[in-house]
Amino acid sequence: MTQKRTPSAVDAVAEEFVDRSLALSPSLALYLGIEGAQGFDDFSPAGLAAANDLTVETLAKLAEVERTAELDDVDLVTIDAMRDRLSVDRDYFEAGLKHSSLNVIESPLQSIRDAFDLMPTDTTEGWETIATTMEAVPTSVAGYQESLALAKSRSQVAARIQIEKVIEQARTLAEPGGNFDQLIARATDVPSSLGEQLSHHAEAARESFAHLADFLAAELLPAAPENEACGREAYTLHSRDFLGAEVDFDETYAWGLEELARIDAEQREVAARIQPGADLFEVMETLNNDPERTLHGSEGLREWMQKVADEAITELGKSHFDIPEPVRTIECMIAPSATGGIYYTGPTDDFSRPGRMWWSVPEGVTEFATWQEKTTVYHEGVPGHHLQVGQATYVSDTLNRWRRLMCWVSGHGEGWALYAEKLMADLGFLDDPADYLGMLDSQRLRAARVVLDIGFHLGLDAPESLGGGIWDREKAWQFLTDNVAMDRSFLAFELDRYLGWPGQAPSYKIGQRLWEQFRDEAKAEAGADFDLKAFHTKALNLGSVGLDALGRAMKR
Repeated sequence: MTQKRTPSAVDAVAEEFVDRSLALSPSLALYLGIEGAQGFDDFSPAGLAAANDLTVETLAKLAEVERTAELDDVDLVTIDAMRDRLSVDRDYFEAGLKHSSLNVIESPLQSIRDAFDLMPTDTTEGWETIATTMEAVPTSVAGYQESLALAKSRSQVAARIQIEKVIEQARTLAEPGGNFDQLIARATDVPSSLGEQLSHHAEAARESFAHLADFLAAELLPAAPENEACGREAYTLHSRDFLGAEVDFDETYAWGLEELARIDAEQREVAARIQPGADLFEVMETLNNDPERTLHGSEGLREWMQKVADEAITELGKSHFDIPEPVRTIECMIAPSATGGIYYTGPTDDFSRPGRMWWSVPEGVTEFATWQEKTTVYHEGVPGHHLQVGQATYVSDTLNRWRRLMCWVSGHGEGWALYAEKLMADLGFLDDPADYLGMLDSQRLRAARVVLDIGFHLGLDAPESLGGGIWDREKAWQFLTDNVAMDRSFLAFELDRYLGWPGQAPSYKIGQRLWEQFRDEAKAEAGADFDLKAFHTKALNLGSVGLDALGRAMKR
């Protein structure tokens, strides 16, 4: 354990912000595994305003304590990181983007749906929490509708296709036998009165999503624009949110094209070693059909994930990383939501609930290719998200709860996880050419996202391979199918995700670029004395912060 640090005035501001945020956001408390957490956020205009008031008030307190208190290096990073995160949040509210939030992957509908994946179901108390949480769903959904209606009055409505897709999601949640009914069907060992409550609340939750679907179809859809591109001004705010850094979009777009070409050339060289004379995508198809590289069934996938994750922790913990004992446990899970997503949830602050890697397997998908997914385990597990989040959680004697538990910057987190994939190849864990090709394929996808996301939302010139001209959905689909070796159903969702969630998808590769830049700068400065393990330890002990804040902290 690190040496205990006396909490400062800056920590007090951060801790107060955490306490008040948890009171305003039960979904955050549920996500963090806070005991007694239940209910859902108030997504109404009043609820959003209350959260913004807290943000503005906290920014003022930070400014005051910065002027008056004696600050150490930890405080300087906290102030830097909090000012970045809270300023972006305030700007989102002032721009009206909090009220109009609607897309296929990360908006209130999905946060309500997915929260139940994390809730324990092995005790009566757990089911009581589920019951009271489910009871809160209709009020939360109604508040969300109220905010969407306000946004409509301001002419802030999501693109038509995003609304149509969310209507489908809402109707799926409203169906008898759907998510809510499947969840409560597992409550076989609870008192009959609790079972009746669960049934009643599940029905009410389903009805609330049916009302939401009707509202979206009747009120928002007729007002929805066709154009999905958000434009440069809004994209600048989205990018700040996901990176915690300001980048030159035109230069980054050009770099993304160059990086995609570089990865393509290396992939083809590796493919030629695996199957001489065959085209890249032919080699991938051969690997997909290789029975020795195929997993069967969700349980087979989960067992393989756990084995690869455990082996990585054991081997990396010998010399490459200092991995604390509580972080040496990770649980690999199959998520019940069946959305196709793969994600990580961190441990509770006391590690009583370990970090978990989740795979949400779509209906009908029964086979999985290990050559593609080994790098995914390293991304989500160790040295990726699990080591990153687990390490930040572990250093509780140094970092306040906001730094450990609440601050998450996509470019930092996803950038580190993509950096970790490449690092595992550099360390010899992907020496099998097929596994290495899988890592390159993952990198290629993320480079393609940079090009597509920036090009589409900023209306840049499309590559000549697409016929030039301004990016549109048709060009974006062709670009994806030309460059990404994924099932078309996955790709269709990916495209909807990028076009409805601007700035998030490029944060992986841009974040990796900045992580590698910071490492290379530190190496150049230290020369022969550079210690990669020490660099990683210093960086991970900072927790997740904006990438500009990370760069400043690593140079301090």
